[in-house]
Amino acid sequence: MSDFEFIAQEGKMRSHIKAWNRGVEFDEGTYAQLRNIASLPFIHKHVAAMPDAHVGIGATVGSVIATKGAVIPAAVGVDLGCGMMAWRISLKESDLPDSLGHIRAEMERATPHGRTNNGEKGDRGAWDNAPTSALNRWNGLFDRYEQIIAKHPKAKSYNGLNHLGTLGTGNHFIELCGDENQDLWVMLHSGSRGIGNKIGSYFIEQAKKEMERYHVTEYLPNADCAYLVEHTELFQDYVEAVSWAQDFAWENRKQMMHQTIMALRKVLPPFAVTQEAINCHHNYISREHHFGENVIVTRKGAVRAREGDLGIIPGSMATGSYIVRGKGNHDSFCSCSHGAGRRMSRGQAFKAISLEDHIKATEGVECRKDADVIDESPAAYKDLGAVLAAQSDLVEVVHRLRTLVNVKG
Repeated sequence: MSDFEFIAQEGKMRSHIKAWNRGVEFDEGTYAQLRNIASLPFIHKHVAAMPDAHVGIGATVGSVIATKGAVIPAAVGVDLGCGMMAWRISLKESDLPDSLGHIRAEMERATPHGRTNNGEKGDRGAWDNAPTSALNRWNGLFDRYEQIIAKHPKAKSYNGLNHLGTLGTGNHFIELCGDENQDLWVMLHSGSRGIGNKIGSYFIEQAKKEMERYHVTEYLPNADCAYLVEHTELFQDYVEAVSWAQDFAWENRKQMMHQTIMALRKVLPPFAVTQEAINCHHNYISREHHFGENVIVTRKGAVRAREGDLGIIPGSMATGSYIVRGKGNHDSFCSCSHGAGRRMSRGQAFKAISLEDHIKATEGVECRKDADVIDESPAAYKDLGAVLAAQSDLVEVVHRLRTLVNVKG
C-alpha cells in the first residue's frame, strides 16, 4: 500500500502529483516546480516526488518523471549519471586506530578533490598525469565520445581523462563507515564531472533552441521545461550522449573506489572486499515499462527501487547513511529518495550555520571542520530518519551506516 499525498490536477496541470512527504517539509518552490512539470502534455500518469524533494535547476531534485514521446534535458540536469557506490570490507571498527586523521589524509591523497579551475594544469581537483588505471578506463570510453563530439563539437570538454577518478565538490564525498555489526564500509558519491556537465549544458540549450524554432516556448511553464521530441535526430543524439555520460560516471566511481581501497590498504590491517552493495545512478534517464506502457523515466535525484534492488540513501557529512532494498512500488515508478534532501540553499546555509554549529554537529567524525564546508553541514539537510520513515512503502532498511571518516572537496 502506498503512503503519499495525492495532489490533484488544477490550473494548467495535465497530470496529478504523488508526493511522499509525510513528516517532511516541502516548500512552495518545490510544489511550484512539480506543478510546472505536471503541466506538460507528455507526462505519463503522474509526477512522483520523493521525501527528499527540494527546488532544483530545471526540475525538482527528488522527482521521478515518466514521459511518452519526449525528454526534458534540464530535468535530467548537468551532473549526468551522478550516483553512489559502497563496498563492505572484512574489517571491524575495532581494527581502526584511535585517531583517524592519517586515514583521512591518505584517502585525500589518493583522489583529486576540491574546487577546480576547469581542469587545467595545477588544478587540485584533477589529475596532472592520470594513472594508468584511469587511462585504461578512458580508452574504453573514447571512441563513443569521439562519435558524439563529431556531430556536436560544441559539447566537447577537454577534461575527460584528467577528471576520471576525481571527486568534485559540493555534496560529493568519500567515506569510511561502520554498520550495526561494526563492519566497515567504503562509500562514495560522484558523477560525470566536467565532461558530463558540458554535455548536459549543451543539450539543454539545444532543447531551448528547438522550442524557439517551433514557437513552443510561450506555451511552456518556463524555459527550463524545454524538451526534445522522440524520433528526432537531436533526441536520439541526446539519449546516446547521456548514456555515454552515465557510463563515464560509472567508471569514475569504480576508479575512485579502486584508489580509495588501495589507499586504505596502506594504513589498515590486511582486508578483503566482502560485498559490493551497489553502483547506482540517481541523475539519469532510462527506458522502462510502467502502467502498461513503455516510457522514458527521468530520475532527478532518485534511485531505482524495484523489488529486491539494493540502493544507498546517504545523509549529510555526519548523519550516516542507509543501505536499502526496494519494494517495487509502482506508484513511485519503482523509485526512492537519493538522500536526505536540502532544507536550506547553500547561500542560506552559509548565513544560518556558524562554524561553531558545524564543529559541534560533526563531533566524532573525522572530516573537514572549516568554514568552506558549512553549506554541507548537517543542519543544511532534512532529517534523514524522517525521510526514511516517509518512504517505508518504497524501501526497507538493510544496513544503517555511521560516518567515521568523510572526505569532501
